[in-house]
Amino acid sequence: MKHLVLLGAGHAHVHLLSTLAAQPMASVKITLVAPFGRQLYSGMVPGFVAGHYALEDCVIPLPPLLANTCIEWLQRSAEGLDATSRTLTLDNGSTLGFDVLSVNSGPVQDRLKIEQVMPGAREHALFVRPIEAFGALWPQVVTLSQSRPLRVAVIGGGAAGIELACAVAHRLENSSVTLLTGDTPLAANYPLTVQWRIARALKSRNITVIRESACGIAAGEISLGSGAKLACDVPLLATGAQAPGWLLDSGLALDQQGFIAVDEFQRSTSHPAVFAAGDVSTRVDRQLARSGVYAVRAGPPLAKNLRAVLAGVAPTRYTPQEKTLNLLSLGDKSAVASWGNYSAQGRWVWWFKNHIDHGFIRRYGRPAS
Repeated sequence: MKHLVLLGAGHAHVHLLSTLAAQPMASVKITLVAPFGRQLYSGMVPGFVAGHYALEDCVIPLPPLLANTCIEWLQRSAEGLDATSRTLTLDNGSTLGFDVLSVNSGPVQDRLKIEQVMPGAREHALFVRPIEAFGALWPQVVTLSQSRPLRVAVIGGGAAGIELACAVAHRLENSSVTLLTGDTPLAANYPLTVQWRIARALKSRNITVIRESACGIAAGEISLGSGAKLACDVPLLATGAQAPGWLLDSGLALDQQGFIAVDEFQRSTSHPAVFAAGDVSTRVDRQLARSGVYAVRAGPPLAKNLRAVLAGVAPTRYTPQEKTLNLLSLGDKSAVASWGNYSAQGRWVWWFKNHIDHGFIRRYGRPAS
């Protein structure tokens, strides 16, 4: 019997889990390694922050997906990987051997690395990752804002920072919101028309945009790269995703940012027994990975290829789309859509995004049959 280990409960793995009750894998032992009992869907987190959704509206519980299957679930995290010996080390010190490993864990914010460039962040900042912890802490910020206006600074000028800044401004009406974009232009990965729409939206919501980096955080203030100080009660850290630190000694081929290098089959370029998808992989559009569109598009190919290699069949090539649909919420039930160089904005875009997000939750949040 072959042993498949699924590390993480990301979008692609959720899709695979949803199929295993009706379509089990013959002669395959499956172990799921995931620290939380549910997946908090990142695409709906800005709506949760803005107050449009309750936290329970944004989650997919794992136990119903595992019902009527023989999957062993270890509620743990990975601490190390030896890809050559096919051994995964867990956070309790135990090891887990595998024949095939699939990595689909969520993005991380390496607190040690961030602390080195932003001293005081670990003590004073509110980290967006892991989302479970952020989801538990955000209501405390809302409660605090009811007693006095807050000065909130969102650190990070990418999609996550933009959406969260808009969501915070909508939810905390009497508070001030500042967006620190760092050295790169606002929404640098988007077409100019989208950048223009976002800049106009931020201005209309009285969100101050400062193109500087945070180089230190203390109680009540953020130190900027220019030497200036920014008064701040709640520093919200929404910087880009980082690769898990344990990948460095795994033996896997990695890209320059430390993410797993994979081929057209979503398979490690150095160790074909290891597959990877989502934020930990190099071939994924990380912006698209935040939406249900990604789960529908990339989840089935990974599931199909895992089934194939475990059955001794050649995998199928996965080719990401050249153009991707990106939807950015603006806090007040309006959103910006972009498709290649085309863009649109309005409340209808938000309702379209809301339809996709709820469809994702409905599709994978129901009990297994």
